[in-house]
Amino acid sequence: QVQLVESGGGSVKAGGTLKLSCKASGDPYSNYCMGWFRQVPGQERAAVATINTVDGTTNYVASVKGRFTVTQNSAENTVFLQMSSLKADDAGIYTCAAGRGVLDKCPVARIFDYSWTIWGQGTQVTVS
Repeated sequence: QVQLVESGGGSVKAGGTLKLSCKASGDPYSNYCMGWFRQVPGQERAAVATINTVDGTTNYVASVKGRFTVTQNSAENTVFLQMSSLKADDAGIYTCAAGRGVLDKCPVARIFDYSWTIWGQGTQVTVS
């Protein structure tokens, strides 16, 4: 199965920009979706952005639309999360995940959390 390793986390000023990377290796099997999740203390982990690695379709939670962008480099088996205009509420542990999708879609809605099966180790993002 696929293994995921994130990188690129760090500390930035509010309004700043940060780019996270997630390198995938191994056989993905049916996990063609890639997603970025955020978790802060006292809250459940929640998806912020996803990409369908087959057709490139992206999906974003409302709070990051227009500020975050998910892209992929298929040749390098890597997905990215470009974060701009960062806010304090964006801080947390960002983890990438691989999932099997739902009806050929890669959703961010909480009710579809069951479809995400492989997880990276996470990378810290701090906004000051």
